[in-house]
Amino acid sequence: MNRFFYTNTLRLISPVALWLLERRARKAGGKWEIRSDERFGRYSYASQDNNVSSEDGEGYAESVFSFRRPVWVHAVSLGETRAAHPLIQALLDQGYPVLLTHMTATGRLQGGRMFAEAIGQGMLTQAWVPYDFPEAVRGFIEHWKPRCGILIEREIWPNMVAEANRLKMPLIVASARFSESALKQAQWLGSVMRNALAGLDLVLTQTRFDSARLEILGVKRMQVVGNLKFDLNISYGQVHTGQVVREVINRQVLAIASTRDGEEESFLKVIKAVVKQHQIQQEEGRQVPDLPLFMIIPRHPQRFREVETLIQQSGLSYACRSQNPLDNDLKKINVLLCDSVGEMFFYYAMSDLAIVAGSFGMFGGQNHIEACALGVPVIVGPHTDNFEQAVDDALSEGAARRTQDAEEAILLALKILGNEEQRLGMSKAAKQWLSLHEGATDRIMSALKPYLR
Repeated sequence: MNRFFYTNTLRLISPVALWLLERRARKAGGKWEIRSDERFGRYSYASQDNNVSSEDGEGYAESVFSFRRPVWVHAVSLGETRAAHPLIQALLDQGYPVLLTHMTATGRLQGGRMFAEAIGQGMLTQAWVPYDFPEAVRGFIEHWKPRCGILIEREIWPNMVAEANRLKMPLIVASARFSESALKQAQWLGSVMRNALAGLDLVLTQTRFDSARLEILGVKRMQVVGNLKFDLNISYGQVHTGQVVREVINRQVLAIASTRDGEEESFLKVIKAVVKQHQIQQEEGRQVPDLPLFMIIPRHPQRFREVETLIQQSGLSYACRSQNPLDNDLKKINVLLCDSVGEMFFYYAMSDLAIVAGSFGMFGGQNHIEACALGVPVIVGPHTDNFEQAVDDALSEGAARRTQDAEEAILLALKILGNEEQRLGMSKAAKQWLSLHEGATDRIMSALKPYLR
């Protein structure tokens, strides 16, 4: 497939694609502005003359400031926005204005919250990334005139790269990850993706395996720098609050984090069986340890109510974080539904152990690094392609364990929770493992120097 065919195919399917995005936006909630001029590279204001800012009650920040030649950082969604935090902060600390773009409303909301001070000072502004039409990307670059563009992890679009090359704007991918499935997809797309990858000025990969896969596609300008997600911006306020709650309820807590569609049902089925077995043993007069509080943390906010319905149908006693349950409730219920955004450090600080989901279905896994940073032992499932090297390293260092399904994960978690020596050993290993991989931000900043002039 060449770029001409790609672009015309994109134009042909765009009505359906926009309808699907609008449907997703309605389900997710928040401000998406799917058909806004900004997403098509059209602007009703001058980027260097106006100075207007606003922030609504939901923490959604939108600002336009008088700043010149910003560093453009693209973080497509929530996970990439969190990962990009240390890099963006490093750019701000060195005095560079930053243009931060997103595709999703959750990413933009999180960015507005994390960088509210920089937005207020006129050092950072947010915008929607343009759709990958040549005229949209051209309008975006000509409007903002970035000194360079930094794409976080893997968000490479053919027309974006082509227009950046034509307008002589350097384009870099930072903390790049490229899985086996991504390699197969790129090979299937043929020349359009090969040319896009060849048009990048620099690719800063997470691991040598990512570099090896990209090399198969002909990418030459690469450097292994590590994973930005190891350079965490830990919310110590959340950590303290979570630790206090854990101490007050005086009960073990098992987090089942970043669950995806279909996974909650599997875990709830196992939890229900464990609770029933526990009740039978108690009725028989056996001395059995108390069960932990099971926390279910869905990956996507739009699924909070769907997951609550699943918990109701299971018959398990539960409460919702959004309802601010009392400590006495947390001592008694089976399940806490963690239906809030941006509180992962609070939840992990409460936890004695975490099962990181997104890995028990064909989703590629989710980020286990935040749990390890707080010394929380981790259990993952069989599908961890998105974090392949990080998971393998955590497993080899003793910071994590792998299981094949939800039942095996819950039973292993209960076993570890019943063995304090083993749990503390995994906790120590998690912190030591994390310390070995920090520093990606500094390495990326060093590599970016030629492009920040």
